[in-house]
Amino acid sequence: MRTKKVYILLLSILFTVSLFGQHRKLQNQPYADQREFHIGFTIGLHTQDLILTQSGLVNVNGEVWFSEIPNHTPGFAVGIIGDAYINQYINLRITPTILLGEKGFVFKEQTSGEEHSTTVRNNYFSIPVHLKVSAARTNNYRPYILFGGYGSMELASNKGLAVLLKPYDFGIDVGIGCDFYLPMFKLAPEVKFSFGMIDILNKDRKDLKDESLLKYTNSLSKATQRMITLSFNFE
Repeated sequence: MRTKKVYILLLSILFTVSLFGQHRKLQNQPYADQREFHIGFTIGLHTQDLILTQSGLVNVNGEVWFSEIPNHTPGFAVGIIGDAYINQYINLRITPTILLGEKGFVFKEQTSGEEHSTTVRNNYFSIPVHLKVSAARTNNYRPYILFGGYGSMELASNKGLAVLLKPYDFGIDVGIGCDFYLPMFKLAPEVKFSFGMIDILNKDRKDLKDESLLKYTNSLSKATQRMITLSFNFE
């Protein structure tokens, strides 16, 4: 009788271990998140947008112009990740990034419907500083959120166009992503939303050689940056 009970007990243990093994996988890079500092790189796509404030100015010809950015063209982003360990759930990271993109403006006169279009290329060097807050790791994935701020500088301004933006910007970032632990590295798809905090519209247009473009410039009173970035981080 005792032998039978022991046999049943062993079968129960083996069955339990078997079930546990089905739900718990072998972890890749089990100590990857315990490094005090590590580097990586990021590549991705982004869209640049502006929140435009119209001036409603009536020019000398009695015209009132309004503007918008109706379409968004994807741009390219590439950067380097520097990540510092704070505790098992929080990391501090700095990600110097180059952003190559453009904004397409359409100006329309409210009475006649006359339109004028122009494209402004904006290439930025950005330095975001973020806190990355991660959930507990499950097998080979670990979701996270991040938040922080950025400072950016334009690499080359487009002068002589209807719109000129200031060469610098500051703002806040919020994002969400998930670390996937592969045998040789971590891969993290990430979506980040950036909100500019200052007016980047340049109203001092001494660069304009064609004064007829001033009516488009004067139709705006303020512009603040918005950006969405889809990136893939390799660490």
